[in-house]
Amino acid sequence: MSFLAPLAERMRPKSLDEYIGQEHLLKEGASLRRALDSGLIPSMIFWGPPGVGKTTLAQLISNHLKRPFHTLSAISSGVKDVREIITRVEQGGMFQQQGTILFIDEIHRFSKAQQDSLLGAVEKGTVTLIGATTENPSFEVISALLSRCQVYTLQSHTKDDLLNLLNRAIKEDVVLKEKSIILDETNALLAISGGDARKLLNIFEIIVGTFRDAKIIRINDEVVMSSAQQSLAMYDKDGEQHYDIISAFIKSIRGSDPNAAVYWLARMVEGGEDPKFIARRLLISASEDIGLANPNALLMANNCFQAVQAVGWPESRIILAQCTIYLASSPKGNGAYMAINRAQEEVRSSGNLGVPLPLRNAPTALMKELGYGKDYLYSHDFPGNFVQQEFLPDEVQGTQFFQAGSSKKEQEIQEIIHQLWGTKYH
Repeated sequence: MSFLAPLAERMRPKSLDEYIGQEHLLKEGASLRRALDSGLIPSMIFWGPPGVGKTTLAQLISNHLKRPFHTLSAISSGVKDVREIITRVEQGGMFQQQGTILFIDEIHRFSKAQQDSLLGAVEKGTVTLIGATTENPSFEVISALLSRCQVYTLQSHTKDDLLNLLNRAIKEDVVLKEKSIILDETNALLAISGGDARKLLNIFEIIVGTFRDAKIIRINDEVVMSSAQQSLAMYDKDGEQHYDIISAFIKSIRGSDPNAAVYWLARMVEGGEDPKFIARRLLISASEDIGLANPNALLMANNCFQAVQAVGWPESRIILAQCTIYLASSPKGNGAYMAINRAQEEVRSSGNLGVPLPLRNAPTALMKELGYGKDYLYSHDFPGNFVQQEFLPDEVQGTQFFQAGSSKKEQEIQEIIHQLWGTKYH
């Protein structure tokens, strides 16, 4: 490989044994490892943030199984390219019968028609599809294709993963091993990389390059911050700050700062971000950060999402700005978000508790004989359409999952609960 290739490219592992990270998928007995060991892999979608090894893992799987490997990028490829590969595989005879792997990077950028063009070949097993995406495949991959694929979630690298990779690069890379590099501190490097291995290695190479003729290169946090800051903007021009900027955007909305929120929105607009991605985050924020404090926020965000789908760039920026300013200036409350978190924690802790008999469905005579539905009180038969009865399993009776915050609306809901249920929930 050329010395001119970026460090991250030079350090791509040559085998699964060299691959760092994703232990939950590749360790002995893990789901993907079992499939690889059997030699029979399903079509699959790798979902995870940038720099976690999606493309590399696809290539290593092909090498491990000795399968023919074709790759397309959804940014630059279309239906014609997909059909050409499928036709080539179908005409390939016995050589192709081992199960050709077709890897599609950024598959979320394929349109419905482009994804439809894959269905027949995936269904018949002509190709084994491996798609890579940074977006939730439930939203971005059509259901017909998704149902034919196993989704594997790849996680951001841990601190140990990144340090292991960094030390390996210093010792093994054909360029770096010729230098005397000492890592005194790594916190700044790890923080800037954000769990992205590619970003870590490429920033590290930039920093090492600033020393030029130095015989000994000592890397500490101060050196990293002073050297890297000048290069990060250029390095991130193709979207490496994707998650940092959306985080700043949502936190500005949560913090009720419309000006900051619009600034970060503008950064995404100028960077060519997918407007649907922004609109989905607004939908989440409308419920997670505003919720019951202003239920109209969710209506506004939903209408924004639908309008963005209908309009597209550049006019969508106006719609997104309107929704952003509305959400940022809205009253805030996370009562619903916290309530479902507490309820899920209880479910994980107490398991699948039995549904109380009065609440069970009784479609058969036997179920009625067993007491299903017995003693259930139909709320509409009582004054005010309410009567006190138990709706929770015995083991968690009286648990209050919803707890009002300081917003007026949440306080009103809390008061309604107290009026109806008295001291039952406290």
